[in-house]
Amino acid sequence: MSSKIEARVSHRFEAIPEQVYDTWLDPRQVRLWMAAALKSSGLSGDIARIEVDPRVGGKFFFSDMRGGMEAKHWGTYLELDRPRKIAFTWIVDESEEANPSRVTLTIEPESTGCVATIVHEMDAVWADYVARTEMGWARMLKQVGELLG
Repeated sequence: MSSKIEARVSHRFEAIPEQVYDTWLDPRQVRLWMAAALKSSGLSGDIARIEVDPRVGGKFFFSDMRGGMEAKHWGTYLELDRPRKIAFTWIVDESEEANPSRVTLTIEPESTGCVATIVHEMDAVWADYVARTEMGWARMLKQVGELLG
């Protein structure tokens, strides 16, 4: 069995937990914040597909165009506990299907909003990518915040 490592980021929102939670499962909103996050990293933000089946065992598929190629991200929802937690597998290549990463989004209420934390648990072979993974999730959380105002 291989060892696991974690990438971890948090973001404070002025929005209530239900709004933040719902933004992760609504395909129209996912398209908006994902495109904005990609653009903020210097990519085109050209979203090809957003598919969301928001139920435990349901699948999702997100893809965007990068230099004429489709960058794909997919997985399965493992836990959905509105408005506190969403856990899912995260796969970017068929070779990861047997041992996918696990991503857990937890949302904790605060007096005027909430704090969302993403923990991305992945195989230790990806240790060199932890900082890049944290930057990617941080960009996504930031864009969710901007979408929610």
